Amino acid sequence: MYAIVEIQGQQFRAEAGKKLYVNRLQAEAGQTLEFDKVLLVDNEGAVKVGAPTVEGAKVTAEVVADVRGEKVLVFHKKRRKGYKKLNGFRADLTQILIKEIAG
Repeated sequence: MYAIVEIQGQQFRAEAGKKLYVNRLQAEAGQTLEFDKVLLVDNEGAVKVGAPTVEGAKVTAEVVADVRGEKVLVFHKKRRKGYKKLNGFRADLTQILIKEIAG
């Protein structure tokens, strides 16, 4: 069983027991969260598609930790002008563990 859930404007495929990395949430480690913006639920071939969300469906997750993502290098260059610029970026993420999909 899996579900497509929207968390902070991004869509994720959630399965029970799987870990997801989402944009930083204002939650403590160990706290339980419920997401009710479930767009699709697949229960061994029985697919429920929401318009826009599935009624009564929710995903329960537990916050594992706050982490930082991999470094992404942003490089700008204009050829023949001597212009080069290098920036680095690391996203602030929250690791969550999907406990249950109801619906």
